Amino acid sequence: MSLKGKTLFITGASRGIGKAIALKAARDGANIAVAAKTAEPHPKLEGTIYTAAEEIEAAGGKALPVVLDVRDDEAVKAAIDRTADHFGGLDILVNNASAIQLTPLAQTDMKRFDLMHQINTRGTLACCKHAIEHLKNADNPHVLMLSPPLDMQEKWFAPFTPYAIAKYGMSLVVLGLAGELRSKGIAVNALWPRTTIATAAIKNILGGDKLMQQSRTPDILADAAYEIFTSPSMELSGQFLIDDTFLASRGVTDFDGYRVDPSLALAPDFFVPDDSEAPCDLGPIKA
Repeated sequence: MSLKGKTLFITGASRGIGKAIALKAARDGANIAVAAKTAEPHPKLEGTIYTAAEEIEAAGGKALPVVLDVRDDEAVKAAIDRTADHFGGLDILVNNASAIQLTPLAQTDMKRFDLMHQINTRGTLACCKHAIEHLKNADNPHVLMLSPPLDMQEKWFAPFTPYAIAKYGMSLVVLGLAGELRSKGIAVNALWPRTTIATAAIKNILGGDKLMQQSRTPDILADAAYEIFTSPSMELSGQFLIDDTFLASRGVTDFDGYRVDPSLALAPDFFVPDDSEAPCDLGPIKA
């Protein structure tokens, strides 16, 4: 199965994981709505919706740059309707946009929690709500959330309860909508990385250049997302998938090419369940 001619609406697609997923689909000849807030260059963040659109078209796809704040319900509906009108339908929704602040409650301003909740949980719900009418007309419709498995352990919440609530909210949407939309043939799944991914959030918020070097590239999530989108929607839904485990189930055996620096051990991401075993060694690769 190919994504040629398929239309994807991807939030937060101007950089990082969202852009990697877009470029992977573009190489098949897919249509991509690049939905994000960044219309003007940012001093600390690489790329805009327009530069991402240029890369998508250079890769072989068609792009529609859309300035979007997922907190604005009317803007979300207008952006999704515009995408469907422009490309003649909608096949795949990727809820990738996310806000993060890893602080305990005592150190978290409630306005910051509101922002994380509005973008992560509520924004995801809004995008899904307004995409359903279009997705139900697609041949193989998929909704994908970049969110973690619902592993309800204290250790995942205690260090940063506000963020954990907002992020797990995206996964609760997966749990509910997988059941709600199954009769319509719309697949709803979650995808999460086993290790940290080399993105702006890692560099600017979590660990700087050192953690970037201990990360995998966004391509591993793009490849996993592609495998999801090219699967029959009636056969794969309601799943909380870890990137390398899912790729291994699809026959991938070599994960070394995803490493930023093979000489360093990979840094584990949070929210990965204890019983999830890596399909490869995460330690440093000796020359």
